[in-house]
Amino acid sequence: MAEDYFSSSYMQSRERFRIAADAIGASCDSYQVSGAGEGGLTIDVATLGPADAPAVVVSSGVHGVEGFFGSAVLLAMLDRFRQQPPDRGLRFVLIHAINPFGFDQLRRFDEANIDVNRNFLIAPQTYKGSPVRYGALDRFLNPASPATRWEVPFQMQAMALIARHGMPTLKSAVAGGQYEYPSGLFFGGSQPAASMVVVRDHCARWIGDAPSVVHIDLHSGLGRFAECQLMPVVSDAAPASAFIDAFPDRSLEFEATHQRTAYSVRGGMGQWFVDRFGDRPYRFALAEFGTYGPLRVLAALRRENRYHFQGPRDTEAQRRAKAELLECFCPRSAAWRRRVIDASLSIVDQASRWSQRL
Repeated sequence: MAEDYFSSSYMQSRERFRIAADAIGASCDSYQVSGAGEGGLTIDVATLGPADAPAVVVSSGVHGVEGFFGSAVLLAMLDRFRQQPPDRGLRFVLIHAINPFGFDQLRRFDEANIDVNRNFLIAPQTYKGSPVRYGALDRFLNPASPATRWEVPFQMQAMALIARHGMPTLKSAVAGGQYEYPSGLFFGGSQPAASMVVVRDHCARWIGDAPSVVHIDLHSGLGRFAECQLMPVVSDAAPASAFIDAFPDRSLEFEATHQRTAYSVRGGMGQWFVDRFGDRPYRFALAEFGTYGPLRVLAALRRENRYHFQGPRDTEAQRRAKAELLECFCPRSAAWRRRVIDASLSIVDQASRWSQRL
């Protein structure tokens, strides 16, 4: 059953990933993430297939707590490979827990409060600045004191801001990435994050001599319940039409269309990978699986971050905040889990076929 692929902790998911990779003869390497605590938190990468074959890369956990979903997809892939070995003419690269600290601690961010998917800047970009409206929203997004029973409820504050600024403006300001508020939501960092350094220093080995690559990066928490939006990195070499042809039955959103779900992101990992491997066809798409409404998800992020910085910590209230965050990014619903596993495996199949055609 699909639900069986979901783990109860980062440590359990990592152990299961390593065992499953070893069982099919995949090469598995572990990279300790500096500064990620004393528990030996690692990024684990399993590779299978010739180093010079077209590659399919599936990455997970760049947003920490989302790794519960992403790791389940990787386990489902490995289990399927065990039952039916993959095409020998393909190379598979499975990246487990790019942000192991957030995964382990039930946070979206890393040990330095960095949103790792806002940290992959490309020269001449610098770790400075923030969206125009972020400063005006700082007091709402990042309260500077513990919660009290007398403050205006989150929902009322949020609705007032939406009425004033509009949802598209609010979404862009909130989630686009900021580099001025270190304890704030969606902080992109002031320098390369520890996880980014691991990816930067070792990704060439993972990709090998693959003449072409299709990369699917797994995410959750945005969009309708259990529905997938593919958000590709497009360019002259990889136009929107190419992704539409490769994923004909998928809902795709492109940044330029300004549709309701997508938003403009600075420091995204996808554009960085495409730029890093510009010497070959490298096609990247973020696969975003919806859970709950955007205000519930934002409220969970805000509440967990508030406890992290303002306290009180190690309380039942903080544990409830983390449990709600986990629910927002990996719902307990058996139906959600079945649907996202099935859809993810289907997307990987489409990516595999496309990689061979590039």
